[in-house]
Amino acid sequence: MNTAVSVHTTYGDIPICGMVERFPDGSVMSCTPGGEVVFDTSLGPLAAQCTTDDLRRRTVQSLSFHPTGALRALPLERPMRIATPAGPMDVELVTFHPDGSLCRAFPLNGKLSGYWTQEDEGRLARPVELATPMGPVSAKLIGACFAPGGQLLSLTLWPGETLDVPTPAGVIRARVGVSFRADGSLRSLEPAKPQTVPTPAGPIQAYDLDAVGISGDRNSLGFAPDGSVARVSTSLTRVLARGPQEREQDFTPQCRESLCGDTEREPVPMRLEFQGPLARIRTSDATPWTELDLTRWSLRTEPYLRQFANPFGRMNCSC
Repeated sequence: MNTAVSVHTTYGDIPICGMVERFPDGSVMSCTPGGEVVFDTSLGPLAAQCTTDDLRRRTVQSLSFHPTGALRALPLERPMRIATPAGPMDVELVTFHPDGSLCRAFPLNGKLSGYWTQEDEGRLARPVELATPMGPVSAKLIGACFAPGGQLLSLTLWPGETLDVPTPAGVIRARVGVSFRADGSLRSLEPAKPQTVPTPAGPIQAYDLDAVGISGDRNSLGFAPDGSVARVSTSLTRVLARGPQEREQDFTPQCRESLCGDTEREPVPMRLEFQGPLARIRTSDATPWTELDLTRWSLRTEPYLRQFANPFGRMNCSC
């Protein structure tokens, strides 16, 4: 006769299958449910995933806990409508802060594979209507993130989805994501196309070719609490600096080998950060940051198109 295996948690005994990951004190860090289990959460009773299907969910995903024993991540057995601080959402995965409040809500949680692609999953995505600091939004989302106090901190957009976002630099169309501070002010966004923004160095064409749509928490175009640009990436602007003793420096976006072929080159975003009298510039991920004291250095910007600087070079396939 088979004996059911279970682990003890602050929520009671949970039937499991497979290995149990534990914290140094022996408490459960993560485990895979081996049967039905319902958790009493701040969102109401939620049933953990315990079954699979042939395509989207070929394995039972594990659930995890905080070191305090509080539930951290909960894949759901079936889509559930929950009440979030920004409005109702249908979700398949939720995560929680240590105090039990909602941290992240994910409308979909399918496992991508050779049998189930992003396009397959995308056909299931539906617009989510939420109240945000920039007004009502209706968009297909990968997920939404909330502070322990309930404030909406970020939206991560489904690939190909865009939003028009009011910013201190004007309305900018965003892809990938948008993030906010707890007071509702705009923290960052990912421009969907090159957009001129004012900076302490001068106008810069903001756009990050390397932006990855995994999370909208931190994006390439960031704003300080006073509305000024605090962070920006560009492949279309160069920065010229003049400092003490007429010393000059030229900061230009670099290139790297493209995956398209041995002879192809593609631009690398140059990154700039501004904080008070300090400017930091990095021309590629392989180069160190250069720090400039703006009380001693003056900066100006110029448009920069590498294909014009090298007119006989081929246009790369990733631009």
